[in-house]
Amino acid sequence: MENLYTETARNPVDVSKIISGIMAIILMVIGLYGCYFLTRWVINNKFENTPNIVGSTITSQYRERQLNCLARNIYYEAGNEPFEGKVAVAQVTINRANAAGFPEDLCHVVYQKNIIYTKVICQFSWYCDRDTTVRPINRDVYTESMEVAKKVLLEGFRLPSLYDALYYHADYINPGWRKEKIAKIGRHIFYK
Repeated sequence: MENLYTETARNPVDVSKIISGIMAIILMVIGLYGCYFLTRWVINNKFENTPNIVGSTITSQYRERQLNCLARNIYYEAGNEPFEGKVAVAQVTINRANAAGFPEDLCHVVYQKNIIYTKVICQFSWYCDRDTTVRPINRDVYTESMEVAKKVLLEGFRLPSLYDALYYHADYINPGWRKEKIAKIGRHIFYK
């Protein structure tokens, strides 16, 4: 017993080191616990704000068809317009697909026809013109139209002033619409 006492007297236990060691362990556990919950919170919030693509039924073939229809519409409706004009036409086309009263499929929106009495009216005038049903002639303009279609359809690029735009016409035409005008971009006037 005397040996134990003399051994302890020669090497006294430093209580402050023990307490600081315990505190370090406690702080590490709290830090790890905090990191865990912070990571869970970030992951949950990130996934809550992104669309659920796990159950998506859209195939690459369907998306490619939509891109082609949208690019053709941009090409024929706004091929000579600046970038914003092309985006505007694409945005109206997509807005229609998302609005009641129009088909849900982009290609159906682009190729939609109405018959009023005996007259066939296309939603986009180029489609009623048989000369444009063949391949686009200007490859550079079509390539740019496809790039705009990808930017708008796949990346969600939008012009804020056209969130509600469903209609437009060239500025040299006066259809007499009683719709609310919201913007003029290039040679087109856009309406709600």
